[in-house]
Amino acid sequence: MEDLKEFYKNKGLSEDRFQPSGIGHFNIFDIEKILDPKEKPISYTRRDFYKIALIRGNHTYHYAHRSIQTSGSTLMFFNPQVPYSFVQGKDECTGSFLIFKEQFLLNTIVEVPSKIPVFSIDGCPNFKLTEEQDKDISSIFKSIHREIDSSYPYKYDVIKARVADIIHYALKLEPDMISAIKMDAATRLTLIFKEALERQFPVESTNYSISKKTPSDFANHLNTHVNSLNRAVKKTTGKTTSTIIAERIVAEANILLRLTDWSISEIAYSLGFDEPAHFTTFYKRLTASTPSEIRMAV
Repeated sequence: MEDLKEFYKNKGLSEDRFQPSGIGHFNIFDIEKILDPKEKPISYTRRDFYKIALIRGNHTYHYAHRSIQTSGSTLMFFNPQVPYSFVQGKDECTGSFLIFKEQFLLNTIVEVPSKIPVFSIDGCPNFKLTEEQDKDISSIFKSIHREIDSSYPYKYDVIKARVADIIHYALKLEPDMISAIKMDAATRLTLIFKEALERQFPVESTNYSISKKTPSDFANHLNTHVNSLNRAVKKTTGKTTSTIIAERIVAEANILLRLTDWSISEIAYSLGFDEPAHFTTFYKRLTASTPSEIRMAV
């Protein structure tokens, strides 16, 4: 996981840009000023901070187990539980992004930022914007830029409101997401389960092996009965707990098969399989292909 100090170091930013506000770190950047086209693609990992980006051009985000293609203007949301990487396309990359720690947005829209649908694992993290919507969001980012450079003693209170404006703007683009803010018990348990599942990823080392692979593993971790977890997940998603776990493991396997040079055996062990043959059987049952076939097609 990349922390704030690593982020600033990797971007070649001096310490005076590291601005703890006393209420949770916050900062804002112009993408074109810190993005080096010669730089290696941003590594696929989690960050220990939230991020909101307005990005223009045709580019690719590998977000959790999805690949998101951006085109035109796109508004993106990232949270510390979701690993992602960025691959710049042939187009020039312009826009802005802001980063903040959880404490910065506590008790604004909801009690905890991760419960805001745009930041949740199951939420919609990307919003394609029209030209008019781009102007609306750009004006908010410009306002934040002006505010952070001001000497106004309560500027971070103003900035909090501007960040909330961006989040509300996105929620208005997807009205059905708003109902997710008020969660019933089943939805809450499902969200906690999915967050626990996602915390096992990305797999970044062959020395690491995921430890929770079954509904019972997660039920024990969450201090609930496995039947309660299964009912909640089925009610909320329409899928079984086992299916969701299996789909996430396959998604991670696809990433490792395509983006690493690890052997099939190393991938199998990192995903919690005692024997490579068991991994191959599992993978083929869910995808109709073997890991070797996917590796050769890369």
